[in-house]
Amino acid sequence: MSEVKQQPPAIDVDLPEECWELIFYLLLDHHRHFESLSLVSKHFLVITNQLRTTLTVSDQTTPFLPRLLRRFQHLKNLGFCGFNGDLESILCLIAKSKLDLEALNISNQKNLHLNGLHVLGSNMKNLKSLNCSKVSFLQDIHLFVIAASFPRLEELDISYPEHKNIFSSIGSEVSGTFSGPVTDLGVSELSSRLNNLIKIDLSGNQFITDKSLIHLSSRCVLLREIAVRDCAFITQNAIAFTISHSPGLKTIAVNEIGFPSVDDAFKESFLHAKVLSDLDLSNSFVSDELLNSIVGACLPLNKLILARCHGFTFAGLLLLLSKYHSLSLISIEGVNFLTDQNINELSKFFSKLTSINLGLCSKLTNSTFFTLTRNCPLLNEINMERTNLGEGEFPTKFVVNPQVRSLNLAQNGKLSNESIKKFVAICPNLQVLNLSSCSGITEEGFEEIFKRCSEIRHLEINYFSAITDFEIDSEVSKLEKLSAKGSGVNDEALAMVGKRSCRLLILDLAGCLNVTEKGVKEVVKNCRGLREINLKWCDNVNIDIVAWMVITRPSLRKIIPPCGFVPTESQMKLFLSHGCCVCEG
Repeated sequence: MSEVKQQPPAIDVDLPEECWELIFYLLLDHHRHFESLSLVSKHFLVITNQLRTTLTVSDQTTPFLPRLLRRFQHLKNLGFCGFNGDLESILCLIAKSKLDLEALNISNQKNLHLNGLHVLGSNMKNLKSLNCSKVSFLQDIHLFVIAASFPRLEELDISYPEHKNIFSSIGSEVSGTFSGPVTDLGVSELSSRLNNLIKIDLSGNQFITDKSLIHLSSRCVLLREIAVRDCAFITQNAIAFTISHSPGLKTIAVNEIGFPSVDDAFKESFLHAKVLSDLDLSNSFVSDELLNSIVGACLPLNKLILARCHGFTFAGLLLLLSKYHSLSLISIEGVNFLTDQNINELSKFFSKLTSINLGLCSKLTNSTFFTLTRNCPLLNEINMERTNLGEGEFPTKFVVNPQVRSLNLAQNGKLSNESIKKFVAICPNLQVLNLSSCSGITEEGFEEIFKRCSEIRHLEINYFSAITDFEIDSEVSKLEKLSAKGSGVNDEALAMVGKRSCRLLILDLAGCLNVTEKGVKEVVKNCRGLREINLKWCDNVNIDIVAWMVITRPSLRKIIPPCGFVPTESQMKLFLSHGCCVCEG
């Protein structure tokens, strides 16, 4: 009698929803991947709907917003950055939903309607973060309404308001005439009402003065982060007062201070900054005396930004960095006196460094790159844009640094194939690489990149006129974003991208004159998750391809078409029904 083979036990996949949620979170690093999972089954659709907490609304998705708000009932973060529709009616719609929002981004708006803010605030009492940056005609009255409507705000961004034609403006919805930009009066109201305020960005508000900082630091006892870049009437005295009177202050970002000299009060204020960890003094006059005062303060510094600062010497910088071994991020962009030997000396104190910006340091060569990758075991991100990379000899032996994930080497004209081969051999786990305007690199160099760095997800090769075609070695390239603006990339290269890079999400081909609709079709057909494509100034791409792309690739959410494209009424309906934004760049 023949032996009957025992069947393996059936695997029980009827897991609790909590288990599926954990599995999805572990497998997927972004909510955009939920879309494919939601198509597997109704059960997965329900779970992914519950997991979605963030939604960005565009003009094209507006008609579907009521349905989306009902579908994603656990949304906590809504974004309307660059939205051009009727924001007031949208805010009223959100207010009527049962959502319990915590964060709202309404930046880049032409105007903020007071009624919409008020109605939303009446229903969203738990809103903690509000981004109103780059809003046209932002005024004190808006700050009054924000302060009254969202009393539990912890984070507020009102940076860089747009006030074009400020003295001939068309008028305000309150008084009938434009009442002017944000002043100390509006900031004072914020400081009086927002008792939970932790973070505020006032950058670019040209008419606020020291009074604003004094009000905030005196009344907002929980304040931890403040940014006041490009505020012409903010002086060192107010910054010193803020540092001295905000015991919980962890982050401060200012610029263009120290002219004509650094005040004693400003230098001494750091003695009171017991928890200050992130310091940004970009574009300022920073003397050795100021650096010495920071050394003497014994701050718990984690991030230091001295980008494009001047007035200090290498001795002052060496003393500072020898004191703060715990720095994880440092930016000394544009500090032109720095040499390879200087970086070699400083690197002894970079044991915990994860990010460094040395852009515009024109004396730094290949030697600095090898020094950093050898001496900084935790280094994750290196920016050496517009330096002197390509110059200098290569070491006979080098140390592989698997921690480095991001390299910005753009605008280094002397960078060669030989150099880039060495760099990618040292950094095999690269995920982000910017080689824009590195004219010395050819197809040979790019083929080595794909061969060595199988983890590449974001590649920028803008303005490579000599690059036309290249091979992608890996069958399962993880490339998600390719920017090749103004390059010589042709249809053959695009066919290779479509064949090898099935995970591609964003493709920027603006100004690629060697590309035709043939190459574009190869990408669109093969990259099933493609969400954005830019064909602006692609003069040899037929404009008739736009409607074909929308129909062929349902995942597309944004298309910037070739110049001259004017959609018909039927095409507009098509784009709307597919939720795809077809717009000018």
